[in-house]
Amino acid sequence: MRHSVNRPPTPDTRDDQEKEPPALKEIISIKLIESGEKERLMELLRERLVESGWKDEMKALCREHIKKKGRNNVTIDDLVHVITPKGRASIPDPIKAELLQRIRTFLVSATPL
Repeated sequence: MRHSVNRPPTPDTRDDQEKEPPALKEIISIKLIESGEKERLMELLRERLVESGWKDEMKALCREHIKKKGRNNVTIDDLVHVITPKGRASIPDPIKAELLQRIRTFLVSATPL
């Protein structure tokens, strides 16, 4: 039997066995995206942040930073770098708790018995 020089090498079966299964976080993320739940959760988060005044606070922080640095000396990347940590830290706990509860409820309903 002649072997083709153009044929790719046969994959080693050990490579398939050594691959790790996807992490739980990745599986949850995939399920949320496939079901459309991620988009619904993102919309809920946007609504809650606006209702709580968080969005206005972040807008004020951005304006303050721009005023301090000068309009021509600030880039979007600069704003993102400065504001993101403050924004994440200032999300109200009740909003975080509500989102976490929604994710838990989704996972319970999506998990076959």
